[in-house]
Amino acid sequence: METTKQAPMSGRKAQAARNDELIKEAARAVFTADPGAPISAVAEHAGVGISALYRRYKSKEELLQRLADDGMDRYLSVVRDALAEEGDAWEAFARFMRRCLDIGAGSLTMRLAGSFPVTEEMSRKGREIHTATTELLERTKAAGALRPDIEVGDVSVLLEHLHTIRIGDDTRMNRLQHRYLALILDALHMPEAEELPGPPPSWLELRGRYDG
Repeated sequence: METTKQAPMSGRKAQAARNDELIKEAARAVFTADPGAPISAVAEHAGVGISALYRRYKSKEELLQRLADDGMDRYLSVVRDALAEEGDAWEAFARFMRRCLDIGAGSLTMRLAGSFPVTEEMSRKGREIHTATTELLERTKAAGALRPDIEVGDVSVLLEHLHTIRIGDDTRMNRLQHRYLALILDALHMPEAEELPGPPPSWLELRGRYDG
């Protein structure tokens, strides 16, 4: 059976796609460092003209929404991959946490919460993320590999705080973040540990930060 090959993008479309990725990567870097930075700083960091940026995003708010939405998609992909894994439940969970750190899950949450409107689609994805992460945690607990008092809110806050470690260049910073993740994983891998004080952050508490 003959297969149909997808036609390659034209030069102009390919350049537009490359510019979009440059803009999003630059925006993550710029707004993580300074949430109040102007959108022109993103264009400068990306090495594109401000007109090229405004052709893609009409405002800073729209760009922030796109960053948040892309981050949710990346997280959903990682948690679904973890749920699809067979074998040792703890190893699947530990890989999930390491991948979340590497994709930047939580890196913009505290920095940008409340600075852009949350769409209904983003709210839907948030609920999907919460459900999938709960399923992963419950599977790991059922295997006797995770503290029974750990909930989705705990995972969110831990990832956020790991991304506040900003020492040295990018390579050094990444190694330090993984160093402290390793310590956190040791603490999580204690199903018989004494119960933690206070309840974890609820879905409403986590969601409420985005309402400004």
